[in-house]
Amino acid sequence: MNQTRVFLIFAWLMVATLLWMEWGKEKAAPAAPAPAPVTASQGEAGVPSAAAVPGAVPSAPNIAATAPTPTAQATTSAPSVTVTSDVLKVVLDGGEMRQADLLKYPTTSDAHSEPVRLFAQDAAHYFVAQSGWVSNKGATPTHLAGFVPEGGKQEFALAEGASSVDVPFVWTGPDGVTIRRTYTFGRSNYVVTVRDEVINAGAQPWQGSVYRQLSRVPRALVKKGPMNAEQYSFQGAAWYDSADKYDRRKYDDFDDGSLDKPVTGGWIGMLQHHFFAAWIPGSNDAGTFSLATVQGPGGTNYVIREVGPGVTVAPGATAKTEARLWIGPKLVKAIEAQNVPGLDRAIDFSRFSIMAAIAGWLFWVLEKIYGLVGNWGWAIVGLVFLIKLAMYPLSAAQYKSMAKMRKFQPRIAQLKERYGDDKQKFQMAMMELYKKEKINPVGGCLPILLQMPVFLALYWMLSESVELRHAPWIGWITDLTSRDPYFVLPIINVAVMWFTQKLNPTTGMDPMQAKMMQFMPLVFGVMFAFFPAGLVLYWVTNGALGLLQQWWMIKKYSDAPAKT
Repeated sequence: MNQTRVFLIFAWLMVATLLWMEWGKEKAAPAAPAPAPVTASQGEAGVPSAAAVPGAVPSAPNIAATAPTPTAQATTSAPSVTVTSDVLKVVLDGGEMRQADLLKYPTTSDAHSEPVRLFAQDAAHYFVAQSGWVSNKGATPTHLAGFVPEGGKQEFALAEGASSVDVPFVWTGPDGVTIRRTYTFGRSNYVVTVRDEVINAGAQPWQGSVYRQLSRVPRALVKKGPMNAEQYSFQGAAWYDSADKYDRRKYDDFDDGSLDKPVTGGWIGMLQHHFFAAWIPGSNDAGTFSLATVQGPGGTNYVIREVGPGVTVAPGATAKTEARLWIGPKLVKAIEAQNVPGLDRAIDFSRFSIMAAIAGWLFWVLEKIYGLVGNWGWAIVGLVFLIKLAMYPLSAAQYKSMAKMRKFQPRIAQLKERYGDDKQKFQMAMMELYKKEKINPVGGCLPILLQMPVFLALYWMLSESVELRHAPWIGWITDLTSRDPYFVLPIINVAVMWFTQKLNPTTGMDPMQAKMMQFMPLVFGVMFAFFPAGLVLYWVTNGALGLLQQWWMIKKYSDAPAKT
């Protein structure tokens, strides 16, 4: 296989990848809203009737089936509370976190723009985190109503020098049961700890289960070119459990079979480009994961829910349960610090574990280089140097083989003239020449084919890494995850490819192949014009280093043509 065919194969793979991604984007369009069924177990405002829950002791599956139905912009008598930390500003009542602004992440590259609003109440951007209790005996607080601020305070802020701030709520039932809920916000922390303490001051045992869920409408994505990373980033629900590991489901696939999955620990989340929200129950808590769709004012709401654990509280006794709620960016180190198995998969580098592992390793190396140079663009350049160094033995063999082929072009031209249109004899004579002169015609294939998974993994890594969001390189490149606004890097890439093409041997090439090769730099230039600038920077640096290496090998191994 010569260099021409390698480039053609690579181009075909690139086109196939782009077509597959475009098809996937069309498939990901949210399904048309359908009216949500109301089951017999639901009472007013979607709250389940206790009598409808079968059995005397509430089990996780039974409660999961009858947990309060999330409704968009549900009214509640509980006053809202505003909490401000150094990284978050949220609005919540005891059962629902209805608004969350990420103070460190502006919406646009302008540092003075409004912060990203992850949770919101308006119909077009509806996204909330909800939690309440269900029981087959007596009343319970739900995300719709019940909890009130304990002490009546409605504004909380993380004090200077303090490590955290607690926000307490309370619910008191008619049977002597009190549930105290405390939200804890930490400094520089996107995780909110939610602790519930059930205090039974009544005369009868109390049984119930906590539920936690995320409800949202799909985001309306603004198209910013055919290779806008946000268009291809996964949007939907994801979950992880110790038995079946990581899984996910796009919004339009929510009806592809019920989930209703008994689990221990794990996590549930809603993912989007660069940001996500996730409920993380206790690692030993038994519960059930489920998916649902309901109709709200803004259209179809998509819900992922975790129910459990169930508790039984004797008279005079107390019980506690705790979970963490992640609200924020997909920061690798911060996610790893949670020490939650599988939570790193929320950084959706790829659905395929092998590609995700390659992307994760590339980011680890990139982050180490960034720690030395302090600029993500130069870190990408450094990453290319390391990859080229690791692949040097293969690329050296590739360029050496090509240099020898270039050296023997006069003899190949003679063979072509001798055999004329008899292509079979010409190919046999040319292979005999390669064998005699110890030239490996497939030497150029392996290094380029090995770069394909690295290239794809790097694309997802650069597209998904929130650390690179709005990160500048030099001059006109102010965001490495967006395309080059002036197409400077794609033009440089065309020039590098053109000069590389001129160094490749063309004697004996099929005329059709030769014409196709003439357009290859332009084809790649058009494709790369819409890729993230960081990815084009990688490819330009890789191509320029390859061009220099190939030029040196030609100088070394083909200074003079071979004698005929």
